[in-house]
Amino acid sequence: MDEETTVAQALRVTDASAGYDAACKRVLSEKAILARIMKSCLDEYKDCDVNDIAERYIEGQPQVSSVPVLPDEASPVITGMDTEDKSIHEGTVTYDIRFRAIVPDSEEQIALIVNVEAQNRFNPGYPLVKRGIYYCSRMISAQYGREFTGSQYGNIRKVYSIWICMNSPEDRENTITRYRLTEENLVGEAVEPVRNYDLLSVIMLCLGGPDGENYDGVLRMLDVLLSSETGEAEKRRILQNDYDIQMTQTMEKEVSVMCNLSAGVEAKGMAKGMEKGRAEGIMDAYLSSIRNLMKKMPISANEAMSMLEIPEAEWPKYLKLLEQKA
Repeated sequence: MDEETTVAQALRVTDASAGYDAACKRVLSEKAILARIMKSCLDEYKDCDVNDIAERYIEGQPQVSSVPVLPDEASPVITGMDTEDKSIHEGTVTYDIRFRAIVPDSEEQIALIVNVEAQNRFNPGYPLVKRGIYYCSRMISAQYGREFTGSQYGNIRKVYSIWICMNSPEDRENTITRYRLTEENLVGEAVEPVRNYDLLSVIMLCLGGPDGENYDGVLRMLDVLLSSETGEAEKRRILQNDYDIQMTQTMEKEVSVMCNLSAGVEAKGMAKGMEKGRAEGIMDAYLSSIRNLMKKMPISANEAMSMLEIPEAEWPKYLKLLEQKA
């Protein structure tokens, strides 16, 4: 019996709230979606068929990893590497999506490390590209003890940090921009093999809309996928007909996953409805929403408060209340 894939089911959540972080991560972690992003943005895969990228090169295996991002056994989502990068001095960075990918036709099965982030705001109060460079730097430094030890710097893997930006400023709409290391001769004409310095790239995909230029290819696909204005049926039609993303196949245990995500959307909607006032009882409603998200997703209290858009200055108050009423 054919059932909806996780792409089809996740559309229900993005249809209700396109900017909802958890839903975006869920959809973007699909191999079918990542393969098209990689083909459009990563030089290593520009000549590859998207099906080959999804089946042969992502994570270096044609099958799905045994421990999915969300706890459903048959879901073709990317799990790849641990999404947490811990450092005693620099704290913990939590990546939206991080995985390995094999470089096509490489003699030694060279692997890349790819990070994909969904960002609601292009201007969050700091240059987003600097955050991307920091993420790349952390992914390189974190390879010590895993990919290389001592002075084996030749084993360092190239890293990508890909940022999908919704609600982009007008001058950035429908653009794809890459930032990377290049060689520049100041004196003489020395030539270093590209593979020795081309080790990090930040790619910014800034979504716009059908009214702007360059609304095609992966930019249109992502805009349709994450749109809050396009209905679920229309998304399915466009993704199936224009991008050959199949929305049905035999799948199991996926409805419960999307129910959990839907609960998060409903909780966020409740919180937004309370933003206009601070009347008595609102705090209890927030606490209830936080607990529901923590239980159903499951996520941490901080992640729940972020989804509910509770100001960070108020987080300590709610954390204290959660401890008291535990």
